[in-house]
Amino acid sequence: MAYEVTATRKRPQSFDSLVGQEFVVSTIKHAIEQGRIAHAYLFSGPRGVGKTSSARILARALNCQEGPTPTPCGVCSNCREITQGNSVDVIEIDGASNTSVNDIRQIKDEVLFPPQTSKYKIYIIDEVHMLSTSAFNALLKTIEEPPAYIIFIFATTELQKVPATIRSRCQQFHFQLIDLDMIKTCLRDAANELQVEADDDALFWIAKESTGSMRDAYTLFDQVVSFSQGHITMEKISSKLGLVGIDQIANIVSLLLNEEASKALLEVQQLLFAGVSVEQCIKDFTLFFRSLLFIKAGIHEDAVLGIQSERIPLSLRNAYTSEQLEAALEMLLKLYRDIRYSLNPRFELELFISRLGSLPYVVSSTTLVKKIAQMREEVLSGSVKLPPKKVEASKISPTASEVLPPKAPVQTQRPAAVPQQEERKEEKKAEQRPFAQTDLPALVSKLSSAPLLSQVAQAITGVSNDQGVLNLTFSTAFCQNKAEENEEQFRNLVKEISGFHGPIHFHCSEAKKQEEQVQVEDQMISKIASMFRGEVIQQTN
Repeated sequence: MAYEVTATRKRPQSFDSLVGQEFVVSTIKHAIEQGRIAHAYLFSGPRGVGKTSSARILARALNCQEGPTPTPCGVCSNCREITQGNSVDVIEIDGASNTSVNDIRQIKDEVLFPPQTSKYKIYIIDEVHMLSTSAFNALLKTIEEPPAYIIFIFATTELQKVPATIRSRCQQFHFQLIDLDMIKTCLRDAANELQVEADDDALFWIAKESTGSMRDAYTLFDQVVSFSQGHITMEKISSKLGLVGIDQIANIVSLLLNEEASKALLEVQQLLFAGVSVEQCIKDFTLFFRSLLFIKAGIHEDAVLGIQSERIPLSLRNAYTSEQLEAALEMLLKLYRDIRYSLNPRFELELFISRLGSLPYVVSSTTLVKKIAQMREEVLSGSVKLPPKKVEASKISPTASEVLPPKAPVQTQRPAAVPQQEERKEEKKAEQRPFAQTDLPALVSKLSSAPLLSQVAQAITGVSNDQGVLNLTFSTAFCQNKAEENEEQFRNLVKEISGFHGPIHFHCSEAKKQEEQVQVEDQMISKIASMFRGEVIQQTN
């Protein structure tokens, strides 16, 4: 017996054996049972999902000697002839090779003759979107009001190319992509029929590569069976077809996370030496990072991920943020677009692997701005305590007791001749000393519970006492204003540190510089006026 490919051998011969198209099957079967048979059907959908097979099953259901019936017998002469493709009443036309208006005119002439041995004369036009505009126009009147014994069944993979005037005259059925698990089940049945042993991960890969097309899955299955020697394994598929395994990609990513870029680059070189193409490496890395992104979002279904989730190490699932995974996918997609114009695609891949090592530190500008704003709010609200800023030695000359760490108190015996009243006078006199520049670190330390005021105190650039008035000079006007708003707190702390309880005036060094600059400018203007014997006129707003 001649060899028959799996796609042909497993072609569905009844509505019940048509997988993945439950809506189409149930609707057509109920219509046949109720006698609601349309004169034109339009089957659309991706390749390899059963459009042509459904058209042939519908033709058998309508022309079966026991029909019309939703379950054709398959043994009568009409069913056998339709299955073999030699029925005179079921005409299959390839729309891609019969595009002219003359071909359609021939159909218009043929529909005038009734069927010879069947109840209906059925025209199945595959890839109908390939017909020319003139051919479609010639077909309009025929499909709108055909003879009662004529039925048209159109099939197309590009529904948008079929004119709306044609679509409106047909009952439309959209065929969907077949679920990955369903394809995997059908492949398992095919392997059992051929008495071929197949590993689960190998069948999963074949089903994934078919992208929802049953015909593509059977075609790839036949190719894999031819070199698997009775046992289909993922190792054989990877070595023969030049694929990158999930374990290899996970190993490379783990090396990059451990900052072992040199070993990761060597692993990539081994893949390329083994015959894996640069394009295939990019595709597999893209699928891997896409799966990580989906897992990060809480999606763990293998059919959605495209790989078996248990094969991804747990250490890699939380190694990156969603933002970083999106950045990696964006780099990979751009890399795949750029390699066609690259000087050397291999160099492009190596550059990507090198940059992938810094992926844990990738952050967008939006996230960075949000983080800075959040930190600013925390500092201003006081929820984050900042350590006091060290004041430069040029601005403050601390005493030795302030610089050196405090020593343990030394127990000394007071002379009995010193009266207790004189000792209290000395302490009181020491407490009432003027506030000095050397007291600034103590002021900053006491304000550590209020981070903003602590920063304001660190901005003090000058301390002076003039006729019982304490003058504090700040580097900016903002700090001066903040100090004036909290004058009472500053006054209490100054009194606590030095005992000074007089008035406190707050100044800004920027204002002094502006005044000095204005004075210098006024002197220059006066000199220029005297030189030219002119007069200075001040303009007021």
